[in-house]
Parts: sequence; C-alpha cells; structure tokens
Amino acid sequence: MIPPLIGNAALMRMAMSGVDLVPLAERLLARAAADPQDANALMDMSMILQLTGNRELALTLQMQALEIDPLYRLPAPRGEASVRLLAFMTPGDLMTNTPLDCLLEDSDVALDMLYVGAGLAPPAELPEHDILFIAIGASDRNAPLLAELAEVTRDWPRPVLNLPEHTAWTSREAACARLRGAPGVVMPATARVDRETLARVDAGELPLTTVLDDGAFPIIARPIDTHAGQGLVKIDAPAGIAAFLDGAADAEFHVSSFIDYRNADGQFRKYRIVLIDGRPYASHMGVSENWMIHYLNAGMAESAAKRAEEERFMVGFDADFARRHAVAIAAIHARMQLDYLVIDCAETPDGRLLIFEVDTGAVVHAMDPVDIYPYKPPQMRKVFAAFRAMLGQAMQRRVG
Repeated sequence: MIPPLIGNAALMRMAMSGVDLVPLAERLLARAAADPQDANALMDMSMILQLTGNRELALTLQMQALEIDPLYRLPAPRGEASVRLLAFMTPGDLMTNTPLDCLLEDSDVALDMLYVGAGLAPPAELPEHDILFIAIGASDRNAPLLAELAEVTRDWPRPVLNLPEHTAWTSREAACARLRGAPGVVMPATARVDRETLARVDAGELPLTTVLDDGAFPIIARPIDTHAGQGLVKIDAPAGIAAFLDGAADAEFHVSSFIDYRNADGQFRKYRIVLIDGRPYASHMGVSENWMIHYLNAGMAESAAKRAEEERFMVGFDADFARRHAVAIAAIHARMQLDYLVIDCAETPDGRLLIFEVDTGAVVHAMDPVDIYPYKPPQMRKVFAAFRAMLGQAMQRRVG
C-alpha cells in the first residue's frame, strides 16, 4: 500500500521551522525507486525541490507523478471529515493554484486535489464531494483551461466556489480593467508590451505614451505571468529600458506606472488582505525602505518595531484599515465576484487603496515562528475560521 501524501502545507511548515529536509527527500527517492507507481512520493519530492530552489526538476517530477495519478488526497486533520472539498488544480509551481491545505491545516475538511489540463487524463469517476473549489489561478497558460472549466462547471451538481470565469478576471490586464474607476481604489493601468516595442521606446523611436496612457517615468516592468517580484524592475528613465531588456530573455512584458507610496517617515508599507465571502481579513504587512516589499525581505523578523506595527495593524484591522477602506473593499468584491481573493496593496498619500495585485494563488499561512510573531496565530485563526464558515455556508446552499 502506497504511504499517504505528506502535502505542501506540512512540508512548508517543516522548511519554515528549519527542519533539514534532506533525510526526508532521501526516503522519498528510495520509495519512488522501490515502487515506480508511488505518485505520492514523487509529488512530495517535487514540493521539497520547489522549497529548496530547484524549480525545473520539481516540475518535472510533478508531471511524472501526475501521469501516474492526477488525484491526491489529504484527510481532515481533525479526524472524521465534516466537509469533503474537491479542488481542481493544474500543474505548476506553488503560485499556480490556491494553496488550500495551508488554509485547512487544523480543520475538519477532507481535501481531494484533482489536477486537470496539460493533457492529463481525467479519472473514470470523480470523488464524492460536497463542494467544488476552482483553485487554478489566472495566467496566459491557464486561460483556455479556465474557459473550458467555465463550461464544464456551469451546471455542476454541487456548489462551486471561485467560478473559473471570475478567476480569469484576476489576470493583471483584466483586473486593471475591472477595477478601473472603482471608488477609493487606485490600480495603475497595466499594458502588455513586446520586446521590440520597448526597445523602440528606448531608442526614442516611440513615445512612452504608445505603451502607457500617462507616458511618465518611472515605470515598473516584469515578464508575463510572474509573481513575488520575479524579474520585477523599476525603470526611472528611458535609459533604463536597455538594461532591463539585457537582463530578461522574455518576449513580452507587463509594464505599468510606478506610484510612490512612501509614508511620511520614508518607509513603504505593503499589506496582504484576504477577502473571504466579501469580508476582509489581515494576513500580513511588511515595512521596508525598499519599494519592492516582500515579507521575507522586509526585515520583519529582525525588527521589534516593525513587528509591533504589524501587530497593531492586525489587532486594530476591523476598526481601522478595514473601516477606512470599506468602500474600496466592497467595490473590489462586487467587481471581482470571487468567494476567496487575496489582495496585495498599499495606501496612497491621499488615503486611497493602492492595488498591486489581486489573485487566488498567494500563500496565506500560519507558519511563522510563534516565539517571534506571537500575535499572528490569533489573527490567522480568524482567517481560517472564516474560510471554514464559507464552506459551511456553501453546503447550506446545497441543502437548500
């Protein structure tokens, strides 16, 4: 009998706790060598490789696992399941699909993850489930799959969360279009530009207004379908375009205007908000002197002052941040129409909500060291309880 799947959340927790994953990786490789049909070993090994920075090999092993079996099961952590959740996922790295097991670590929800697309053969029968969750994120590669799933799920016999046609609205260009003019919201227009066009702007053959309406530097540019700051560069003047192109092999890029969102103290503050059934919850905030903030590079663990500010943000979120931006958040929910949405954002100097990205694949977790971040577990329990409550309400719709 094949040993059960460890799962991404458990492996991420080990990595963030400083556990040496090499012995586990060796055991998984031994299992796969002894039984070439041990898809669970290959899938877990793929995640370890992602966590240790070997993305290409990780995705190769993932596809090998999926060719053996496209369906992976995680039992309810609390024992007997009260909810059977089926998630449609697709091959890719950690940002490709909603990391649902991170939201369900201490729940009564059993999770079945069925990988679709990429030529994978569907199972003869779908597992019994109470709710279907479309966990596949928006991207160029996933656009045809989401369109196909929109047809497949139109008359699904169970409640469907995060409808695929709405998930498609979270692509950078679509999100900008949907949120344009939303009250209290600022989201700089994003344009898709090919390498040749950018090179012509650099050479002075085309004005920047052919790419962006406002035509003003600085701008930010990144390769298509990248997240977490991969390849993201701020270009302060036309002369910076050549250096950006020299450092990127991609054929197309997303470009948008840069908005300086520094506070009066000269620090940048970036917030991750989780929108569950339309209600906002704080996930984390980062404080940095660098405009490109990511939680892991913001020096939060090294600064008691920054952590104290994040604690105040979390404790006072409902009465402060959520109240100040209530109109903007309601508009985002109304326009995106997603049951679960992650918003990376900041505040403009005039007090509006500056949106960097809306997506369904960002990691929301409770894995930070409790001795350093003692204020986080209570907040994350609110997030996870809200997610579980959303599942319960979806089940009630089925009953009704």
